[in-house]
Amino acid sequence: MHAPGPEAKKRLLRLRVNGRWREDAVSETALLVDYLREVAHLTGTKTGCDGGECGACTVLVDGEAVPSCITLAVRCEGRSVETIEALATQGRLGRLQRAFHEKLGAQCGFCTPGMIMAAEALLRHNPQPTDDEIRAALSGNLCRCTGYVKIIESVKAATETVHDR
Repeated sequence: MHAPGPEAKKRLLRLRVNGRWREDAVSETALLVDYLREVAHLTGTKTGCDGGECGACTVLVDGEAVPSCITLAVRCEGRSVETIEALATQGRLGRLQRAFHEKLGAQCGFCTPGMIMAAEALLRHNPQPTDDEIRAALSGNLCRCTGYVKIIESVKAATETVHDR
């Protein structure tokens, strides 16, 4: 049994989460995924591998897809963080969420939030990606249930409604 180490220092973190500014006292060693789930109570972001390898925890930081399980929350100071919860508007699913539902892009659903957020980053930069561009954008996201065919079909279907957000 190890002796308890020194408690990590806390600091005030100010960031924009899903369009709203927040200020919270957080440990300097807190991971973004833990901050989102435990402090902001946004549980759509999933913890998978804890090593940035599976993509289940993917969120957007200033519009770029990042693995929140290897990102320190304090590194997001003053930045904009978007989670899967940000894509729904007034209780209506966003275009990617709707496409994943309609085209059966989700099986167990565990990887779905990360897949959708990675796809969202892609579609913001490239509204009409090819299948190969979709595969490349989702290459950091693992799904153990599907062969990715329905996932790619879902992203393609969302490109038809890219302006419907």
